[in-house]
Amino acid sequence: MAGFDDITATGEAQRLTEEVRRGVCRLLAEMGYGPLTEFRLTNGRRVDVIGLGSGGEFVVVEIKSSVADYRGDRKWQEYLPFCDRFFFAVPDGFPHHLLPEECGLIVADAYGAAIRREAPLAPVNGTRKRSQLVRFALTASTRLQRIYDPGA
Repeated sequence: MAGFDDITATGEAQRLTEEVRRGVCRLLAEMGYGPLTEFRLTNGRRVDVIGLGSGGEFVVVEIKSSVADYRGDRKWQEYLPFCDRFFFAVPDGFPHHLLPEECGLIVADAYGAAIRREAPLAPVNGTRKRSQLVRFALTASTRLQRIYDPGA
């Protein structure tokens, strides 16, 4: 397998991203969060994974499949006002020292994930949280409806 500096082939990066996403969603579900993938925030940005906890807390997880992917994408800071906790998720072997210490860290594969560094708590503004909660519920409901009735 190529080193994490060398992963540039779209297929390999996409496969790694999908595997990490699956593991992250499994971890969030085990922790009691309802995960959604590819969720669009009101600032127009799309997060890789967002999880909603039973207390209304939001966790955002940004997946990085390679060093080039991380270095080429600095928009993750625009996600911070929309989550109570923020994590990077990477495949095993990714050089952790490159990721900011002030962010949580998850290592994942297609079968599961583990938190390697807890994300600090930074509560979301109450008005924003309520609005996002409604959007989260409507997005989840719409996606579920498409599964039950793909022709609708």
